[in-house]
Amino acid sequence: MSTNHKQDRAVLESIAERAMRERGLLPDFSTEALAELSSLQAAAATNDGNIRDMRDLLWASIDNDDSLDLDQLTVAEAMPGDKAKILVAVADVDCLVKDGSAIDEHARHNTTSVYTTARIFPMIPERLSTNLTSLNFNEERLSIVVEMVIDSDGSVMDSIIYRARVRNHAKLAYNSVAAWLEGKGTVPEAIAAVNGLDENLHIQDRIAQRMKNFRHIHGALSLETIEARPIFDGDEIRDLAVERKNRAKDIIEDFMIAANSVTAQYLSSRKFPSIRRVVRNPKRWIGLSKLPEEHGTKLPDDPDSKSLEEFLAKERAADPLRFPDLSIAVIKLLGPGEYVAEVPGETAPGHFGLAARDYTHSTAPNRRYTDLITQRLLKAAVEGRSCPYTADELDFLAKHCTEEEDVAKKVERRVAKSAAALLLKSRIGEEFDAIVTGASPKGTWVRLVNMPIEGRLIQGFQGIDVGNRTRVKLVSTDVEQGYIDFRRVGQ
Repeated sequence: MSTNHKQDRAVLESIAERAMRERGLLPDFSTEALAELSSLQAAAATNDGNIRDMRDLLWASIDNDDSLDLDQLTVAEAMPGDKAKILVAVADVDCLVKDGSAIDEHARHNTTSVYTTARIFPMIPERLSTNLTSLNFNEERLSIVVEMVIDSDGSVMDSIIYRARVRNHAKLAYNSVAAWLEGKGTVPEAIAAVNGLDENLHIQDRIAQRMKNFRHIHGALSLETIEARPIFDGDEIRDLAVERKNRAKDIIEDFMIAANSVTAQYLSSRKFPSIRRVVRNPKRWIGLSKLPEEHGTKLPDDPDSKSLEEFLAKERAADPLRFPDLSIAVIKLLGPGEYVAEVPGETAPGHFGLAARDYTHSTAPNRRYTDLITQRLLKAAVEGRSCPYTADELDFLAKHCTEEEDVAKKVERRVAKSAAALLLKSRIGEEFDAIVTGASPKGTWVRLVNMPIEGRLIQGFQGIDVGNRTRVKLVSTDVEQGYIDFRRVGQ
């Protein structure tokens, strides 16, 4: 192993920190925030009768293998008539991170945790996000519980929100849980160790699949993008692993989508304002309609998510290799998601991609500032207090969080490109199978078939178009800039 390879992580950390600063994000906490942190302790037990004791329920967390900031726990209860009760417990971060505190000011500035290839820049200090406000295994924690009754068709029949004390009985990981649920692996030890948890997770899996089916029947879009996770051997980057959807991820995704919708509806019913997560009806619907026309399908003249979803489902089954690239094209034409303040008496746009009229972000308060804001609104509504924010404050925060989320994503993409360039820098001259992902006057781009890496085709791009398979040779890489250049071979 060369000395340079031993420094891979340090190189990427340096690039990440520089990218954070260049885009106005704070990579480190202030001395005031750190001083404040040193005085914080776990939330003390309380005799408040409004906080339910639900520690004995079979709560469990399911997250990435290496996740330490655990925001949610889930549990299910079978009901007569093939119905089920689903409960989602969300970490009460507000109990320790108070509005206007030095820690809150840092979170408010960055608005999100930034997950780069070599380093995580947490929104709140790790002593909180991975410990005191994380729903850690076998720890007693305060939470906000969203309780939902799910009908046999996967729709939400009824719901209620309240505060509760909970305990995580099993820290689970997506991949091992999915392998077990899909019949490809044995029951994880953490599940087997808790009496009844295996049956409970089977109920959650069954209900999540119904909820997923219900959403897509009503127009929620099936989109699939390629997300790569770096594999390090010590400090040397060795590979990029593709993160794929699975049944365990479906449980969390569908339960969180439902909880976010219920939360938005709850605030509205209490005449409280909220920050909605919206994807507007696409202004570029005509351009988006051209994608199905190229495949022999015609969409309605006006935006219609259900028709678009039917086309996507057909294409996913017909050509799974190209589907991630089709998904990216659709996402770009739909336009970006944004945060919009909704006040009583007004109606914010819905979420076109989820086919949801009411939607907010509420289930990740350790990682997203909008979720912490929503939590403060929820607690005030549940406890009958006045709204903690003015309409003008929420409007400002919604716009600010939209802007900073975009900045954070750019930092993450910037470092991911450098990681890919670093991985390939010793393979100059090698040939790879690739698929064309972009072709325009601005340039032609290809994605390697067997590695989740994209680069620019600088030679031999004449006569090829998006979707074409081709053979390319790696010409050069630039780790600092994140550039990867190929030329076409075997024309």
